[in-house]
Amino acid sequence: MRKQASVFVCQNCGFDTLRWVGRCPSCGQWNTMVEEQRVVKPGAKNKRVKVSAPSRPVRLADVTPQQDRRLPIGINELDRVMGGGLVPGSLLLFGGEPGIGKSTLTLQICDRLARSGSRVLYVSGEESAEQIRLRAERLEAGAGDIHLLCAIELDEILEAVNSVDPAMLVIDSIQTVFRSSLASAPGSVSQVRECAAELLRLAKARTLTTILIGHVTKFGSIAGPKTLEHMVDTVLYFEGERFHQYRIVRAAKNRFGSTNEIGVFEMGDRGLVEVDNPSRFFLSGRRPDVSGSAVAATIEGTRPLLVEIQALAAATPFSLPQRVATGFDARRLSMLLCVLERRAGVSTSGQDVFLNIAGGLRIQEPAADLAVLTALASSVRDKPVPDDTVFVGEVGLGGEVRSVNRAESRFSEAARLGFGRVILPRRNLTKKTKRVDGVRLIPVDTVREAMSKIEG
Repeated sequence: MRKQASVFVCQNCGFDTLRWVGRCPSCGQWNTMVEEQRVVKPGAKNKRVKVSAPSRPVRLADVTPQQDRRLPIGINELDRVMGGGLVPGSLLLFGGEPGIGKSTLTLQICDRLARSGSRVLYVSGEESAEQIRLRAERLEAGAGDIHLLCAIELDEILEAVNSVDPAMLVIDSIQTVFRSSLASAPGSVSQVRECAAELLRLAKARTLTTILIGHVTKFGSIAGPKTLEHMVDTVLYFEGERFHQYRIVRAAKNRFGSTNEIGVFEMGDRGLVEVDNPSRFFLSGRRPDVSGSAVAATIEGTRPLLVEIQALAAATPFSLPQRVATGFDARRLSMLLCVLERRAGVSTSGQDVFLNIAGGLRIQEPAADLAVLTALASSVRDKPVPDDTVFVGEVGLGGEVRSVNRAESRFSEAARLGFGRVILPRRNLTKKTKRVDGVRLIPVDTVREAMSKIEG
């Protein structure tokens, strides 16, 4: 007879128990336990991929390091984010909002690899083969050795892998795949954890590069247990609005490269197209004669980027003014507003403040602090910032402008886009600093001094 039991599984870490608890004993999160009905069929055995030899303990000094073999995709922006290309046997997880372009970019990756001679198996649990074919025709893809499988049962997928013997496997999406030996519905914590663990064993045993496409929750995190992100080698997030043309690919986890790189794409009729000059892209549409706008020189990974900081301050009709930030940390914005009032004499206590990073980019680097304060002061005073000026510098609570790293690459990027002045921390301007032709470097020590240089 089939045995059925109720278990409570944590949606965050995957911990299960026979009784309900308010707080997960494993990860410590509250109200994350959900009830699942599990049925074990008699004689049902989970298929496992056989490894050639059992694992045995070895001394670390006796391990021969392998060379970093990578398979370039051919999409430069994506290769940069991944650290140079796909690593054979790696497990990747793609996440993003619905309609942002996860399946489109994945199909483009499959097309590039297939054209280079690699065999690809694309498993879809949400679309039919005809729908994928229509997308491939729109993208002018599908000319290589790409095999399609529309299935959601894990054992059927494993059999297809054994018969096709691909170099890369794509699962679209992991939340639709299920194992029949578990009675819970597809997308549940136990199903996602079990199917992902089996695909991980498959990828490592066969040296099979595997891409999992994942759904996201309303909070922007990938649906399913947090264990899913721990198991995979690389986690890529797609950022941007589905109704806008820009897309940003960012690595949240990468065991084979940096997590600081980003890839910038533009959504067109034929899929996602690389943006060769992201700085010009982020500054497009900027109006220099409007107050509340300043340009910041930031660093994303190894790439310098110039982005527009937009600020708007207006009298509030409410007793508690609003503080809204898009693409910037709201708590840091509150701190900078206090610094602006106390150290620079610009008050925003009776005004609503809105801050926006144009282009959909999210800035975490503190080197944009000086540009944020300049844009806020410009909006409060209703005086435009000189359109040929770029701002670089972290701001401390004492109003001091602190030094930043890789200042010279920021100057070069500003000169390449035609900016004539760079306001920077004084410590970044030394005798060893390489000057850039056509760019005037203006050092400052405090926020108040930076404001006076702009007005002067």
